[in-house]
Amino acid sequence: MQGKLSTERMCTLAQVSRAGFYRWLRNSQPGAEDMAVRAAVQEVAVAHHRRYGYRRITAELRHRGMIANRKRVLRIMQEDNLLAIRTRKFVRTTDSHHSLEVFLNLAQRMELTAPNQLWVADLTYVRLQQEFVYVAVVLDAFSRRVIGWALNRSLRSTVAVEALRQALENRKPLPGLVHHSDRGVQYASHDYTEMLRNQGAICSMSRAGNPYDNARCESFLKTLKQEEIYCREYRDLDDLRHHIGAFIDDYYNPQRLHSALGYLSPEAFEAAATYDAGSAARMSFERHEEIYPNDLSL
Repeated sequence: MQGKLSTERMCTLAQVSRAGFYRWLRNSQPGAEDMAVRAAVQEVAVAHHRRYGYRRITAELRHRGMIANRKRVLRIMQEDNLLAIRTRKFVRTTDSHHSLEVFLNLAQRMELTAPNQLWVADLTYVRLQQEFVYVAVVLDAFSRRVIGWALNRSLRSTVAVEALRQALENRKPLPGLVHHSDRGVQYASHDYTEMLRNQGAICSMSRAGNPYDNARCESFLKTLKQEEIYCREYRDLDDLRHHIGAFIDDYYNPQRLHSALGYLSPEAFEAAATYDAGSAARMSFERHEEIYPNDLSL
């Protein structure tokens, strides 16, 4: 081990693979190899502020060329008190008791092949020291990338509209995009649905009382709360806005490995995917509830 050179740099200079080096180290110096793996686990856990569990740390080690199975990584994390921080349960609230128009669930029938075919949206509350505030997000379902988000002290449609406006400005989707949400009044409001129609987008909503239809977006909100919000105390709304922005833009989108994406980050998944930017999603109408003619006009 030469000076302060990293293992990755030494492998590059010596023109050997990292996996080959670790395989040699394990066979010739098992104690040194164990210390190298332990140090790498600690480095990844600290770099991600203890947001990663043992599965993601294992995936990160494999990206680095290290040979380590999940059980070994879990044991090291338990011994070194590096288990991911999880302090509260996820809470979700939706006000669907309104007389506004609701839409057919198209999301469950879509087989995604590219970005900007299906967006999913949801919102939740965050409790600060002296008030409740609300965060709304819009994700591209293809890559789970956050493409729009907003914070507001009010649960009225403004916070959802601001998140959608940001997403439209960031992505500029072609007509035909499907936008999926729950049946909450924020997403059924005239301002929200009119903005989608003006963009040529098609509205889609979850079935009544079914929490799984919008699972991708709810999964992100759970991640946001468990890996960022529950791990800090915020002074005020501006402090919360700063940290959520940093979490999304500097960590979640470019860095955080996603199990549903083959342990790639959302940005890396989009960069690695091969697709036609103007392609449409495939639709399946098998094994779903009956579709009425009026529904097809949506």
